[in-house]
Amino acid sequence: MEPAPLSPARVRVPASTSNLGPGFDFLGLCLELFLEVRREDVDGTTHEVVRAEDEAAHWPLENNLLCRAFDTSLRTAGLAPRPSRFKVRSEIPLGRGLGSSGAAVAAGLCLGLQAAGHDIPQADSRELTCLAELGLALEGHPDNSSASLVGGCTLAVPVGAGRLRIVRQPLAQNLIFGVAWTSEQLATDAARAALPGEVPFAVAVENPRRLALLLEGLRLGQDDLIALGIEDRLHVEARLALIPGGRAALDAAREAGAAGATVSGSGSALVAVATDAEVARHAAAAMAEELGHHADWTTERVLKPAREGATPVGDLKG
Repeated sequence: MEPAPLSPARVRVPASTSNLGPGFDFLGLCLELFLEVRREDVDGTTHEVVRAEDEAAHWPLENNLLCRAFDTSLRTAGLAPRPSRFKVRSEIPLGRGLGSSGAAVAAGLCLGLQAAGHDIPQADSRELTCLAELGLALEGHPDNSSASLVGGCTLAVPVGAGRLRIVRQPLAQNLIFGVAWTSEQLATDAARAALPGEVPFAVAVENPRRLALLLEGLRLGQDDLIALGIEDRLHVEARLALIPGGRAALDAAREAGAAGATVSGSGSALVAVATDAEVARHAAAAMAEELGHHADWTTERVLKPAREGATPVGDLKG
């Protein structure tokens, strides 16, 4: 007996920067770069992941988080996984600390839910938190995938036994971000391997203090609080050592007027926080200039927060 056909599935999820200094491994903030994926039936025995603009261009399937998340979501909905074609259009660069893996996980989870005939849950629902918990199991850290599911700024805190508590952090309307990255990718595993195995107590207690200031600064859009709050003592310095020109680039962003600047996620992208679009533009350009001394090319963007998370969309073109 043939299994029941899967429902149409199309989703758009935002990129995310994470950590923002002291929010290590639980703070995610969505930015207006997007991953869009359409699922359709396919003849064959395996999934296919293709570019929406060029279906001859295939992504590898080995350990593909989009496919793994889709299969996991289908199983959770009580359906057996089956081959699908995923048509992908992505603005999110890979290996730059802008949540490309988390976005793929979020998209796959939502596509599986849609294919099983269910709507994407509301941002503040227990059902969406359950999806985020599946994402934690798949990716190993909740900051990016939870943010891409929920939208805005999220604090995704593991509370034991694979469970999460997700809190949406209010964001001021005037916040805007300058982002710069280069030709050089930085694997998350390599960035984690550079972290210290232990830190002194005096260092550890500093981060929660800074985080309190950062969250209030993001809520109010207040430069001085952001500047004080974005400082980190746990991971940023170790990761800057892996990003040629990174330290000079962050200094340049602050000199250009940014309230604060830091490594985006595990890198290699850098992110500057501003409350004025012109300042964000100058900060992004300043970071790109410094990074460009050590790379084949650089990209700079000025991005607003993406205040909505995973959303259903119409058919992808191409």
